Amino acid sequence: MSVDLPLTVDRDGGEPMSAQLVGQLRTALGEGRLAAGERLPASRALAGLLGVSRTVVTEAYEQLYAEGWLEGRHGSGTYVTEGVATPPEPQPPPVMPMSVRRTAAPGEIDLRPGLAWVGALDTPAWRRAWRLASGMPPQQRQDAHGLPGLRVALADYIRRSRGVTCPVDGLLVTRGATNGLDLLAATVLRPGDRVGVEEPGYLRARAVLAGRGAEPVPCPVDENGLVVDALPGDLRLVYTTPSHQFPMGGVLPVPRRQALLAWARRNGALVAEDDYDGEFRYDVGPLPALYGLDPDVVVYLGTTAKILTADMGVGWLVGRPDVVGRVALRREELNDRTAVVPQDALRLLLERGDLDRHVRRMRGEYARRRDVVVRALDGLPLRGDTAGLHLVVDVPPHEAGRIVREAEGRGVLVETLDHCYAGARRAPGLVIGYGSAESRAELRKGCEIVGELARAR
Repeated sequence: MSVDLPLTVDRDGGEPMSAQLVGQLRTALGEGRLAAGERLPASRALAGLLGVSRTVVTEAYEQLYAEGWLEGRHGSGTYVTEGVATPPEPQPPPVMPMSVRRTAAPGEIDLRPGLAWVGALDTPAWRRAWRLASGMPPQQRQDAHGLPGLRVALADYIRRSRGVTCPVDGLLVTRGATNGLDLLAATVLRPGDRVGVEEPGYLRARAVLAGRGAEPVPCPVDENGLVVDALPGDLRLVYTTPSHQFPMGGVLPVPRRQALLAWARRNGALVAEDDYDGEFRYDVGPLPALYGLDPDVVVYLGTTAKILTADMGVGWLVGRPDVVGRVALRREELNDRTAVVPQDALRLLLERGDLDRHVRRMRGEYARRRDVVVRALDGLPLRGDTAGLHLVVDVPPHEAGRIVREAEGRGVLVETLDHCYAGARRAPGLVIGYGSAESRAELRKGCEIVGELARAR
């Protein structure tokens, strides 16, 4: 018996009827609806069913004979060639790796890095700032540098919190640190320029720089951060997180900061300083930003994502006024802008002192959370636990994946260091974030589960 296929031809179509048949049969063969060894209808019978001349069907069969899909058996008919592979049975979609699946399910404890705790944001000051900002009249045209009032308030905040002075005409309001890096790359880099990125480092920064046509060059880090002596001399820009290196947690010491700045001047390069977790340090006061040592070669990137919430969508870029002016012009060309209402809300939080009070409160909260994590992981080797919102647990290479899988099975989400490497993985470990857990009790429970799994070798 021959197979019965839903074949049709369109006499008024622009494609020859034989070509239409070839396309439909080829699709059926490729999708496995015609399997190896199955018999096709005789050309005369199929032509009668379709109401076309036998020549139309014969030409279609001959084309598929030539392509190897069909074979003839003397006195028997036309068959699908033996050996034509049938596609495998559809498989369920793969489970997304932990570094990609960003949303925790209800009831899961999220210990992944990169998120701030938003439970303290539901305050009268927060609501008041947004209410007043939303009542501001819309602007006819927005300055590419950002709202003037916010720039003044931000310059004052950076001076107070990070110990550096920046001119208002050297400050541009962005949508976040990543947006600032993208605008900088679009302005100062040419296709093919080599740019240094910490290894292991921030995956999104590599993607942003590559997206602007640059060639990211992995640059090694150690327990103190970026290894300056290993930097090639032909880099146009270096992206670094000196306050709390992501993900290893090192804090770049002053001698190495000075060496980095000397390297930049010697090679005519820029340093993009992402002040990742810069406000939160637990052993001493926050260190001054790298920008303050040499504002001529450093472009400073900051964001409200860690001090407030990523949903606010406001950050800043600080640099030499001529560089920032070029970035503003490029931004106009790209039609990139920061929403006005969040800018005004942040301005109000800054001018009323609400943001400073919130940061002080969160510094204490994160210090207590850090203590919870350290106690729950007692006995395990930890890195980067003196600052920021995450730390690293050293585990053997063959154990990291097992711990992540078993932790997820028990409702705890945690990441490995693997996704932070562009090349070979050299330092296996787990990255524990303590910003997104709903409470310290939940954080303790999640870390105790991870600690139990890490000790069960």
